[in-house]
Amino acid sequence: MKDIFSNRVVWITGASSGIGEALVYTFVQSGSRVIASSNDTEKLNQVAGNCSGMKGSIMIVPFDLGETAGIEEMAAKVLEKEDRIDMLLNIGGISQRALITETPIWLDRKIMEINYFGTIALTKAVLPYMIKSGGGHIAATSSISGRFGFPLRSAYSASKQALHGFFETLLLEHSKDNIRVSVLIPGRVKTMISYHALTADGREHGRLDEGQAGGIPAEKAARQIIRGLGRNRREIPVGGSELLMLKIRKYLPSLFFRIAGRIKPM
Repeated sequence: MKDIFSNRVVWITGASSGIGEALVYTFVQSGSRVIASSNDTEKLNQVAGNCSGMKGSIMIVPFDLGETAGIEEMAAKVLEKEDRIDMLLNIGGISQRALITETPIWLDRKIMEINYFGTIALTKAVLPYMIKSGGGHIAATSSISGRFGFPLRSAYSASKQALHGFFETLLLEHSKDNIRVSVLIPGRVKTMISYHALTADGREHGRLDEGQAGGIPAEKAARQIIRGLGRNRREIPVGGSELLMLKIRKYLPSLFFRIAGRIKPM
């Protein structure tokens, strides 16, 4: 990683596994002071242990993105310990594996609460401190399904598409305050996201989907993200050949709908 990330204070959600965990190691190894968050305290402690001997430091701050009521107070306590937040990387979230006709409205709300409201609640809590300290960089994790619909992902896709509207507006309103904004658009990355995806009854999907299993490693995804952040890219595609679907959807929508309807969604 370039020296521009050395001694930065970086807050990463979803830090106990997958892309978030890989980013933690990359930033700590570079000399950053990392605040690592997820709802799994045990795994966060394991991640912190794995950072032993690295150049930077790590502080774990467990919390649940689905419980937004205490986020502002929690962020204030973090800022009492840290003099600033240079980067906020909103990586945490949850996916879905259920048809629209099978998905009860409470499940739509739960997925939206975690992916959208949890993400913007933390962003709103940190933003005033960033502005006061002279600026910062905020990233949010969307998905290629955040750019188009996809079978079995109705609530997931909707929550991710909502993030684009929010964070584009954030950039327009606060670029004058030296706030940089990036939206990450992962395709297939080999993580546990499909394992933890929610089915129609709210239980975990419980298996690694074929598409995820064939995805790029989380470490490679982290490198792509770091490169995009370093270049201040507003959108950062992450993945392999499947990212071609983004261009097909944009420039050849009729072809997209023919292809997407034939893709095995699992």
